[in-house]
Amino acid sequence: MKRKKKQNEKNIYTDLLIGTYVANERGFGFVTVEGENEDIFIPAEYTKTAMDGDIVSFRIIKEKDNDRRAEGKIQDILKRNVKVLVGTYQRGKNFGFVLPDERKIIEDIYISKNNRGKAKNNDRVVVEIVKYPDEKKKAEGKVIEILGKTDDENVDLLAILRTYDYKIKFPKEVQKEASLIPQVIHNIDDRVDLREREIFTIDGDDTKDIDDAVSLEKVGKNYLLGVHIADVSTYVREGTPLDKEASKRGTSVYLIDTVIPMLPKELSNGICSLNPNEDRYALSIDILLDKGGNVLDKKIYKSVIRSKIQMTYHHVYEVVEEEKIPSGYEPHIETLKRMKELALVLIEKRKSKGAIDFDLAEPKILLDENDKVLSIEKREITIANRMIEQFMVLANECIASYFSERKVPFIYRVHEKPEEDKMQRLKTFLKNMNCPVPIPEKLTSIDMQKILEAYKDKKEEKVVSTMMLRSMRLAKYSHENLGHFGLALENYCHFTSPIRRYPDLFIHRVISDYLKDNINEKKKIKYERLAVKYSDMSSESERDAEEAERELEKIKMCEYMEEHIGEEFEGVISSITSFGFFVELPNMIEGLVHVETMQDDYYYFDEENLVMYGKHNNKVYQIGDVVKVRVLTTDRFLRRIDFEVIGKRGE
Repeated sequence: MKRKKKQNEKNIYTDLLIGTYVANERGFGFVTVEGENEDIFIPAEYTKTAMDGDIVSFRIIKEKDNDRRAEGKIQDILKRNVKVLVGTYQRGKNFGFVLPDERKIIEDIYISKNNRGKAKNNDRVVVEIVKYPDEKKKAEGKVIEILGKTDDENVDLLAILRTYDYKIKFPKEVQKEASLIPQVIHNIDDRVDLREREIFTIDGDDTKDIDDAVSLEKVGKNYLLGVHIADVSTYVREGTPLDKEASKRGTSVYLIDTVIPMLPKELSNGICSLNPNEDRYALSIDILLDKGGNVLDKKIYKSVIRSKIQMTYHHVYEVVEEEKIPSGYEPHIETLKRMKELALVLIEKRKSKGAIDFDLAEPKILLDENDKVLSIEKREITIANRMIEQFMVLANECIASYFSERKVPFIYRVHEKPEEDKMQRLKTFLKNMNCPVPIPEKLTSIDMQKILEAYKDKKEEKVVSTMMLRSMRLAKYSHENLGHFGLALENYCHFTSPIRRYPDLFIHRVISDYLKDNINEKKKIKYERLAVKYSDMSSESERDAEEAERELEKIKMCEYMEEHIGEEFEGVISSITSFGFFVELPNMIEGLVHVETMQDDYYYFDEENLVMYGKHNNKVYQIGDVVKVRVLTTDRFLRRIDFEVIGKRGE
């Protein structure tokens, strides 16, 4: 970060910097500056009415030291980010106001009588900002859409769609282009014909957009693994309405049982989906491995495939673990067992290299036809899932290394090394947890993996995993090959999901041109420019999608627990703070036991050891303790569930 070191009498640097403001719901915020690894803290009194995502100019008022990041003061808001928002309308006598769903927007929006439309009290509404806040007045808005009442079952999904500007339907010109694409293949052209090879897909029970298929053969003592990916770039041509819309969306978004696809169904569920017993264009990679999982050779080429069967993780697990044979799987039993054998080899190889496996479970939320929650349970990850995961990671690694070696413009999936100060905080935490394995001065991915392994199936496993995750940078897309710390790989990309991720589609386009020897200097320059552009766009789209998916999950968890207020459950303490501790139930729903509800004693928080203990009764609550709790309240708006602790197991 370049700036002059001259200071004025108020100890404020006179030169200005520009960055993006990231708000926090507690009033303060941060500014991220392009090219800088660490953001700048902005105290609440210096935010100058900036809202989340605004482009701002600011000054540094305190330099970074060993214990804390640099602090800044916002000078001006250069470009506003929030133009519309979703919230709850509250009507007054002569005016109204809207409480934003987005908790990072901490002040309500003033709505004049003329701008409320037909909004009624407690309606969920979409508001357009007509005047931004200043030092004296709040922001003013105009109601442009009424979504429904706050307690309507489907209003939360509508709110998420409007908040992130997600549209299930495609623009007319995009839909028209998609509808003209033939749904059958007529020509093989110069592709390799793999229709007789034993190729099949393995996915979830309800998957409709199938973009990867696999094959495996034994060649002497070696394995020949084939990974065959839908050749979407054949149908989505650069610069067309389809391509522009796909790049704008960046990714498919999965909001429980609602999908906002990156591509229209004619492609995502139709001609690009590797449906069984249908000819499909693919981009294939054959990888020859020895019995230790070492890559001996690889070949990338265009192909035509015909998947023999659409398998599911559930049925594959039955075959490889329970010796059951579902109907239609009979011809593929030996291949599936061989796949399990290779997957286990690859898992051990990755572990030896230092790949970190957090093994974090995800919730599975089932809804009825009215979007009401039927059940929430933990999504099972089995060896069947691991098989496909290992094969896709290997294919992504091989593709990335191949094109990195040839210095072809590309989009890589990168995960940079953690920042040193965060590693120091992690080491302090682990020492306070009495980590059972040695903690070296400089933590590598191998060290972190060994630490996770030491906590496997112990009560502290989740908090250690969580603290490790918090110490790391976010994975992102980049035109530079910066390596992948978490996977312990020098080369990595996303190649295997072009139906639902734009970076995959982009590099398919690059690979196709390379295979045709069609990348000259002029095209290299163009691809380098586009790689920078699409890396940034896709990283942002991915962050938004993950945030939207998490928000809806939290809302639905609150909705589900509304039906269980007063009921008792057993769960595990997952984290402890100064204001209470969080308890996770077996179905992954998490609630807060606030210290104010703990009436049997006065409780202290020991931050160093992450425990809470009673002043008189000597009770101690620590991470991993199994406790019984009662559901007190839920709040969809705050995405919060409150528990009351009844006691620890065994008391």
